[in-house]
Amino acid sequence: MVPLMSLWMPIVLSAVIVFVASSIIHMVLPYHRGDFRRAPNEEELQDAMRKASIPAGDYMIPCPHGPAGMKDPKYQELAKKGPMVIMTVLPAGGSNMGTNLLQWFVYCVVVSVFAAYVTGRAVGPGSPYLTAFRFAGVTAFAGYALALWQNTIWYKRSVATTLRTTFDGLVYALLTAGTFGWLWPK
Repeated sequence: MVPLMSLWMPIVLSAVIVFVASSIIHMVLPYHRGDFRRAPNEEELQDAMRKASIPAGDYMIPCPHGPAGMKDPKYQELAKKGPMVIMTVLPAGGSNMGTNLLQWFVYCVVVSVFAAYVTGRAVGPGSPYLTAFRFAGVTAFAGYALALWQNTIWYKRSVATTLRTTFDGLVYALLTAGTFGWLWPK
């Protein structure tokens, strides 16, 4: 067993490496550019939403408000008429990139802490690179990728987008695993 605090270096370094890699993936590589499509009549739709004064938040249209609401004839009529929408509304001007990047880095640190905890309990000091690599990698993959599929299952997010993001999670997990394997206590 390896104490969590003795793994601070791979925790921080793997978070930094993943942060940099994610920046490259999203700013340089083109494969995420198709994750969102432009709505037809975008300006008209945006004007209509502005008139509705929808505050920032998550919405479902029509929204049944629970299982009983799904039996309501009005909800059933609206659902049948369509379209059904699940959306997140951001405030005017979008979000603060600095805040988003800080939150992403903190998330990377949290995933690395979990990877360190699991690996530190399963792998002793002086273990081979590949042993630490496996435990840290599987834990990091769970943290970066597995929960993404819930949005595809329940909210019909594009399978292609989820596959691309899962691939990102695999890259992040491999980078985390490599960092832990390289810096594993001797």
